[in-house]
Amino acid sequence: MHVTIPYMALPQRVRVLFVCIGNACRSPMAEAIARRDAPDVIEPASVGLFPLGYIPRSTQESLQTNGYSAEGLSSKPILRDAWDAADLIINLSGRPNDLLFDHSTKVEDWDVADPYGGESDLYQAILEEIVAHVRTLAHRLRSDRTSGHAPEG
Repeated sequence: MHVTIPYMALPQRVRVLFVCIGNACRSPMAEAIARRDAPDVIEPASVGLFPLGYIPRSTQESLQTNGYSAEGLSSKPILRDAWDAADLIINLSGRPNDLLFDHSTKVEDWDVADPYGGESDLYQAILEEIVAHVRTLAHRLRSDRTSGHAPEG
């Protein structure tokens, strides 16, 4: 399900908060990918429900191998300020958003497996899946911005 951002509230860059369990693999990958591939439409940040406290070497290596920078990434908790500031929250936790986020209308689920502890080929596959999701989101936001119409969910 795609989240509809009210057109009048659609900023030049949409503040997207990527959320996963440990803020160690999926959400930092999404943040790094969005920083490089969609800086014109996405202002990314990432957090975790239960942050690991560091970004594992496997996450950093998969990003760097694919030309993404891990610089500035950190594993941190979801705080109310980040939640409130986000225009769109991408739930990568694998848990239903209605159980985690009080039926928020600004949460969109991306069903992406957690590569934590896996081999490098699993990290690569997950990174490629997240790249596709981020590029689809960026395309949708660019289309919404240039069409002059309210974004479609």
